[in-house]
Formats: sequence, C-alpha cells, structure tokens
Amino acid sequence: MTKAIAGLVTVGSGSYAAEDVQFLLQAVQMETTDVLEKERLIQSKQKHYSEMISLESAPTDVHKALYERALEQNGTRMAMDVQSLALALNGACTGPSIVLVSFVRAGLPLGVLLRRALLDMGRDAHHYGISIVRDRGIDKVALEAIIQAHGSENIVFVDGWTGKGAISGEIQRSLNGDSRFPEEPRLVVLADPCGRAWLSASAEDWVIPSGILGATVSGLVSRSIWPADGGLHGCVVYDHLREHDVTREFIGQIEEKRKALGSVPQASPWTDTQRFELQGAATHVVQSLASQFGITNLNRVKPGIAEATRAVLRRVPDHVLVRCRSDRDVQLLMHLTEGAGVAVEEVGAALGPYRAVTIIRSVS
Repeated sequence: MTKAIAGLVTVGSGSYAAEDVQFLLQAVQMETTDVLEKERLIQSKQKHYSEMISLESAPTDVHKALYERALEQNGTRMAMDVQSLALALNGACTGPSIVLVSFVRAGLPLGVLLRRALLDMGRDAHHYGISIVRDRGIDKVALEAIIQAHGSENIVFVDGWTGKGAISGEIQRSLNGDSRFPEEPRLVVLADPCGRAWLSASAEDWVIPSGILGATVSGLVSRSIWPADGGLHGCVVYDHLREHDVTREFIGQIEEKRKALGSVPQASPWTDTQRFELQGAATHVVQSLASQFGITNLNRVKPGIAEATRAVLRRVPDHVLVRCRSDRDVQLLMHLTEGAGVAVEEVGAALGPYRAVTIIRSVS
C-alpha cells in the first residue's frame, strides 16, 4: 500500500475480503431520517440527499427469495457479462496495471468481479471503492490518492448500470478540464439502456442480481455521505445486518459460474449511431413521463429496474410503471410496490428501453 492510500483513515474493505477492494470512505455516525421527512427536505432543497440517511432494514424472507430467484435466473448472464467486459478492458488498457474505481455501492460487486477476471488473464489490477454524489461530484480526496499511488492512465470507473445517465454526467463535470483524463471518462457498467457509459455489456434493462439488495450484497456499507467537515466522503457501516450478509457468497457464486464458461465475446463500446439512438430513446421516455405527470425536476423520474426498485425502497413512490406485469425481472419491484401501497401500472412500449420506472411523489 502506498503512502497516499495508507495515510487515509477508512472503513477498510467492509465485509469484502481485503484483497478484493479497499473503500476510500471514512466511517460516519449519523442519526437516521424518516423516509417521508427525508423526501420533504430533499424536494424543498433544505437538505441534499447525501446529507441524510434512512434506516436500512434487513431484507424480508420474500425479498431474499426473489434475490435467490434472480441469481438463479440471471447469474450466468452476469458471469458472461463480467468476462466480456474484462476481455475488453484487458485489450483497452495497455499500461502495466489496471485501476478499477468503483462507485459505492452499485459498482462494488462488478468491480470485485472484474478485478478477479483480470487477474485470471494475467493482469495486475487494483480496486478501490469511492463516492460520487449527484450534483456535488466525485470524491477528489480519494481520487487524488489513487492517482498518486497508480497514476491516472489506466483508471477505469465502475458502476452497476445507468438509469438516466446522471452519474456519467457527474463524472464528466467533476473531471472537466483535467487533462489527466480523456474527454469521455471511462465508465464501465453491466447495463446501459440510456447509452451514457463508455463500455457496457449490453443496453438491455435487466434485473442484475446484486441490484436487488443493498448493503447485504455490497460489503455492509451504506450509500455514500457528503463530508460536512471536508476530507473523504463517508458511509455508515451496517453491523446490524451482518447475519443477513451475502457479500462474499454472491461473489463466489458468480465467480464459480464465470470459471465454468466457454468462449465469451469481447464487449465493444457503442458506435456513434448506437449511442445516438440509445440516448434519444431514453431521453424521450424521461421527458414524456415528466410531461405526463407534471414533473419539472427530473430527479423524480427513476428509470430502469434497479433505479425503480431502489426508489421504492429508499424514497416515496407515487407511480410505478412496468412494461409488462408478467415480466420475471420486475417481480421484486412489484412485491415492494404493493407493500408500499402503490399500484403498479402496465404501460407497454411507452417505457422505450426501460422495463420499469418509478415516479417519486411530490411532497414539498
């Protein structure tokens, strides 16, 4: 470990194996905020979402069963996609090592799996988990420490998926004018229905098994928290969820499937035409829904299965739209939505590239 990294006081690796990832996040103790009150404070702009945290409860037995079903249904696909992306990174990154910088939390499982796949290809790969906050940017303290340790040439940012592309835009704003990075930062994801990532395994909106759970599949840490006093961004360590933790088990299951694969095609960046079409279709859906529901703040529109599901868990949903009720990939979302007392609306092709969208209720 270099001095730049060693000098930071962090939460370590959470419940991941130490060699799999190092979180560049400081531990935070914070009072929880009721979900409805948090929503009111966010929408009235009295507080930013990154300044609050709500209680994260253990997944219910039904939630766990739906996670297991998603893993059985899509685990092999995820393994293939990891291998496909790793092959592409192996070809694109020509320096001595590859530095994977995953965004907490959604990027963590993919980052861990990519590092392991790259090691199997004989590459030297390092993996860090850092924070990026919508409207406020990337954790510059963490990023500069990584650059001091490894240089910037082969830094690749990792997230689980894209929704509207907000994080992609945030990376670009954070690094704008920084000549150490390309104009289009290298963001790698499993699913990119809005066409905003540098590299993705597909554009399909599908239920990524790790996207179904929160802390219990991501090292037992919360989403990142803005540092009121500067320094590293923070997180809460969720020790109360330890008995429900499947972080290492999940990695082992996907790894086992990946190692059993035959030949897998290498992922390729979108062509200009593909990117234009994906971005156009996604933007049209978001703007159409905003118009339909009288929304001026697009942050209230959460497109994509993973984002729609997390919005029901962490926010105050008003409408949940699905392309098809019988779609196996939206069953957890429907279960959670019914529990929240919100009707699920089937809208077919109106969702374009997305299979689900949650509309956040106006409470300000």
